[in-house]
Amino acid sequence: MKVRPAAVAGSFYPAVPRRLEAEVRGHLAAADPPRGRCPKALVAPHAGYIYSGPVAGSAFRQLEPWRGAIARVVLLGPSHFVPFGGLALPSAQAFTTPLGDLPVAADAASRLAGLPQVVVADAPHDREHALEVELPFLQVALERFELVPLVVGEAEAEEVAAVLDRLWGGEETLIVVSTDLSHYRDYAIAAALDRATADAIVALDVEGIAAGAACGRHPLRGLLLAARRRGLEVAELDLRSSGDTAGGRDRVVGYGAFALA
Repeated sequence: MKVRPAAVAGSFYPAVPRRLEAEVRGHLAAADPPRGRCPKALVAPHAGYIYSGPVAGSAFRQLEPWRGAIARVVLLGPSHFVPFGGLALPSAQAFTTPLGDLPVAADAASRLAGLPQVVVADAPHDREHALEVELPFLQVALERFELVPLVVGEAEAEEVAAVLDRLWGGEETLIVVSTDLSHYRDYAIAAALDRATADAIVALDVEGIAAGAACGRHPLRGLLLAARRRGLEVAELDLRSSGDTAGGRDRVVGYGAFALA
């Protein structure tokens, strides 16, 4: 079995399993309790846990009442290292973290067959942290699930939404979009920019996600388009920056957590 190894264990999050699990559980426990219906989709940040872990906990805490009900996670995040067009599935049959292996859904490629924007490529996945940092949270929050991991390059909202249409499923399927918000602005400017982006997310305003507002802009816009067409509503769960969690306030990165149901 071909396994995609963890690339950022020991840097973005602890490499020691018991330390990693304890940190994730701490972030989940510190978050507000679940609200409302089971989310169909979550938006969560993907920085090092010292920075974005508390905000990620706000997103994944929402899964607590449905721990045994979700069997598949469609996980989308941006490509930070490899420029390409479309969305990339890996050839790997599993992803691994210090908490264990996660099987890649065997039918993912067949479900997406015929979509020209989808490619099978490992290079976008090899070093990418945007998907990986979400996995320990999912491993702790859920019981057992299979993964559909998609790194998103240059892709229009319609292209991403078409992929989500193929993978939407029912209550057994959760969609997670991994994105941070503004980057390297001072605290006050970042807060204003992120407030505007959060308002656009809650309004399902695809065009309101401005260039530079979110590193995961392409998967985020596609999710909002698909959600709008299905009449989903968005709840803002958390909106902070690294200036609130760790580090100084002269150059911060913004983080948001949202649930769609």
